[in-house]
Amino acid sequence: MKKILITGGAGFFGLHMTRHLRALGHPVVLLDIAPYETAEYPPDGVDFLAGDVRVPADMERALDGVSHVIHAAAALPLWSRDDIFSTNVEGTRVVLERAAAAGVERTAFVSSTAVYGVPKVHPLYEYYPRVGVGDYGESKILAETVCEEFRRRGQPVGVIRPKTFIGPYRLGVFQILFDWIEGGHRIPLVGSGRNRYQLLDVEDLCDAFYRMITAADADAACDVYNAGAVEYGRVLDDVGALCAHAGTGSRPLPMPAAPVIGALTVLEALHLSPLYKWIYGTAHTDSFVSTDKLRARLGWSPRYSNAAALIRSYDWYLANRDAVPSGSGVTHRVAWDQGILKIFKKLL
Repeated sequence: MKKILITGGAGFFGLHMTRHLRALGHPVVLLDIAPYETAEYPPDGVDFLAGDVRVPADMERALDGVSHVIHAAAALPLWSRDDIFSTNVEGTRVVLERAAAAGVERTAFVSSTAVYGVPKVHPLYEYYPRVGVGDYGESKILAETVCEEFRRRGQPVGVIRPKTFIGPYRLGVFQILFDWIEGGHRIPLVGSGRNRYQLLDVEDLCDAFYRMITAADADAACDVYNAGAVEYGRVLDDVGALCAHAGTGSRPLPMPAAPVIGALTVLEALHLSPLYKWIYGTAHTDSFVSTDKLRARLGWSPRYSNAAALIRSYDWYLANRDAVPSGSGVTHRVAWDQGILKIFKKLL
């Protein structure tokens, strides 16, 4: 069995990827600067290491005996600019440098469809221009450039660009949605809701990365891929399906995009709302990618539609809401403080 290192192992994806790998019998090493909720992980076959991908010595320690790496550690959009670039770009360089020195057989990098910016043409294909929007999008482009540099040197590095992925333990902005639906409130949509916004279930993402690190075709494993649900509809329909499943009387409420975005921009600037511009500024536009390449080259076949992924996440939230941790709104594994949105919830 392959011994696999996951950087960012304390995060939402790291937890699910660990479970996926252990179910297949692989020993796993985790590295993260954040604390682990060890009770949520498999009871054996997992080494929990505290460390920073930006620190070569930490990476060397984590790579001991490791044959494959899934590099998921990342600073998220609400982190400081310095942390975003040092973690996402320089951290990726340190990971690949130390992996090369350790003789790692293959590395897979978790990128993002944020590298495409806000294009007007859909679906998005892997060869489309990369146009970073904000520090996070720009940092992911630069991190991919680092991957390309090492690939040219002969190091096996693959990249997957996932859409927003959800599933059990995913909180953040989705916890706000689930809380409103549970309470039977109307769900304000930015715009008409007739746009298509593709999501991805985390289990399907784990399968994609497993296929990348184990593929017999080395060339296919070292390519760049989009990942997203194959079945997805309009936002109005997918949110409506979740509301119907919940049965609380909640329903989507389309609202004019311009005034909603304007109001949320002001509230964000005043630190009264946890929503950041990338969320509300693109919620009314189409956003979906082609997954043809991933399905053709790595044989990937996602199980969950947008609606099914939302429902699965909501059901987990209902079963675990009393134990949901709260936080500052900078990670996906805590419930965000809704701020002034609580007042609007009472009106809807």
